[in-house]
Amino acid sequence: MLTQLETITTEYGLPEGYTLRGATLDDLPEAVAMFNACSRKLIGTDEVTLEGYRREWEIPILNLPEDVKVVIAPDGSIAGCQELWDLFDPHTRINTWGRVHPDRQGRGIATALLCWAEERARRAIPRAPEGTRVVMMNWINSVDTAAHDVMLRSGFNLIRHSYRMCIDLTEAPPAPVWPEGITLKAFDPDRDLEAVAWADREAFRDHWGFVERPFEQDLQMFRHWLGEPRFDPSLWFVAMRGDEVAGISLCDPYTEDAADMGWVGSLGVLRPYRKQGLGLALLRHSFGELYRRSRRRVGLGVDAQNLTGALRLYEKAGMRVYRKSNTYEKELRPGVELSTQTVE
Repeated sequence: MLTQLETITTEYGLPEGYTLRGATLDDLPEAVAMFNACSRKLIGTDEVTLEGYRREWEIPILNLPEDVKVVIAPDGSIAGCQELWDLFDPHTRINTWGRVHPDRQGRGIATALLCWAEERARRAIPRAPEGTRVVMMNWINSVDTAAHDVMLRSGFNLIRHSYRMCIDLTEAPPAPVWPEGITLKAFDPDRDLEAVAWADREAFRDHWGFVERPFEQDLQMFRHWLGEPRFDPSLWFVAMRGDEVAGISLCDPYTEDAADMGWVGSLGVLRPYRKQGLGLALLRHSFGELYRRSRRRVGLGVDAQNLTGALRLYEKAGMRVYRKSNTYEKELRPGVELSTQTVE
């Protein structure tokens, strides 16, 4: 019997001489180099760092050899890699992501990796609630036309777009105007983590694709990301009204693909406090704090058809789109859709 780390046969249609096996942390440096070779071809810059991506592969509930596969070329190098993220209840939206080295593209490797990912994803179906719709999701840069064609041939549908937006801060941004009764407090990981994780969950309940999972799973992921190299608690801003969290802006001092760009990782306002200017105030406060740290660009990610009007807010604040991604979906089982599709 094969162990998890032994070579798997090429039943997924890999080219002759190429093999598929479970990833290990020893593969990480070469895998990251391969990811960056792909991103340099597409966007002209590296997209990940070794230190940052290690946190991805060290998520405690990730079974690395089972959930991440690498394709080994005849010369022993890594030709491709595919991840399958089926970590959380209720197992109705299963995410996959992969890359093939630019020098190895056009040989059917990406298609083979998607075949493996689908087989692995279908193992989640019995764990989803009976009668619910189960889908596999994938994201690619919109300029990657070759990957787009592979997605369509593999049975995925292009269903949505997302943007990366940024603002160039040539001067100090306008000071925030806080709604009446709102105060800002410094984030203390020991004191505030659970409240902030809960606020993040509630603020994004109205985000397209949101699926509620056990809160302990949310909290587990927050605790894990506190160990991320970019984490700086002084850049996590918590807006309060009395003893209640009204909104959050969780920022990073830089992005994986641009060390000179600050990043707004999660900006959320809870329902009772929307349409009062809190989102814009949090955004401008974040811009100002990052500007004071010599960041002259600040970016964030947003769903292009955001249901709560976030795109309009970011445009109002002076941000512009600088990168676009495609969202793809493949239905594995029809049924009742549990994810947020509209806002009431």
